[in-house]
Amino acid sequence: MPEDNIVYVGNKPTMNYVLAVTTQFGSDSKEVVIKARGKAISKAVDVAEIVRNRFNTDAKVKDIKISTEEITTEEGGSIKVSSIEITLAK
Repeated sequence: MPEDNIVYVGNKPTMNYVLAVTTQFGSDSKEVVIKARGKAISKAVDVAEIVRNRFNTDAKVKDIKISTEEITTEEGGSIKVSSIEITLAK
């Protein structure tokens, strides 16, 4: 899958990510992957549901992957953070 079909969810308002996903579908993409980790996971789920229910009603959830990533902190330690990938397809 091309890297430009991935939307990384972070601290911006939810509708910014909804617009990014809708724009990807508008540019003839058949699939868009929404990725998030940590506290942004709930926002990623919101983005997927808003896109499916309001903007692209023909989009379906093709796949959901959950995992744990180990991240190195600035102090040199490591922490485990949950992550999610939601694949929407037309």
